Amino acid sequence: MAGVTFHCLAERELHDAAEYYELESAGLGAAFLAAVEQCARAILQHPEAGVVVRGSVRRRLVRRFPYAILYSIKPREIRVFGACQRL
Repeated sequence: MAGVTFHCLAERELHDAAEYYELESAGLGAAFLAAVEQCARAILQHPEAGVVVRGSVRRRLVRRFPYAILYSIKPREIRVFGACQRL
């Protein structure tokens, strides 16, 4: 499998969240993005470990932050198409 790719809107959601966290506390935005990258690596290693939420859409929780990554397993890649806040 080639890797994890992010839809442009998913990237924007994650970067907006990182900016918010950075405004809350210096360095927290970078920590958030690092946690998202760690989550993406975990998805790539074990793509079917995410909980199926609908059809082929899976969800994997981001550690330390109240976010989840929404993705689907494609023949040649993992496609992240959203991020959502956990409540």
